[in-house]
Amino acid sequence: MAEPVTTAMTQAPRHEAGSAFPPFDQTTYPSQFFWLAVTFALLFLVLWKVSGPRIKSAISLRRGAINSAIAAASQARADADAASADYDRALAAARARSQALAEETRQKINAEIAAEKAKAEALAAAATADADARIAATRAAAKAHIAGSARDAAIAIVARLTGETVGAEEADAAVGNGAVGG
Repeated sequence: MAEPVTTAMTQAPRHEAGSAFPPFDQTTYPSQFFWLAVTFALLFLVLWKVSGPRIKSAISLRRGAINSAIAAASQARADADAASADYDRALAAARARSQALAEETRQKINAEIAAEKAKAEALAAAATADADARIAATRAAAKAHIAGSARDAAIAIVARLTGETVGAEEADAAVGNGAVGG
């Protein structure tokens, strides 16, 4: 069997038996601290001069947007409250107007009813007076007829009972004196 061929690229370099892991090698500490300080200083300057102001401006823009949104919401709420109050006032005024119109209409209708009732009562009174006059005329005519009939009946009764004839004046006097109901 043939041995595998390895190249320099796939082989790890050999370390000496007593050597330590390179970052833990105490001989490289001063250069590591130097580059750490340089890198930290560069990162600090970049954050302080570039990223910091950008972050600060983004925060202030966002805070401004939030505050303006809160102010707009407060203004919208105040406008909505004012609109609601105006609506309530308009609604109350409309109710008052409708109640006033209803009361006015009710009074007009009551006045019309009273006028029509007065007309009807006047017509009824006139009809009653006319009926009373007709009744009185009918009664007077009936009395005249009754008196004439009573006179004729008295003449006929006297003639039949006694055989004598009585004159109309005597019969009227007899009927009128209460001899025949009056």
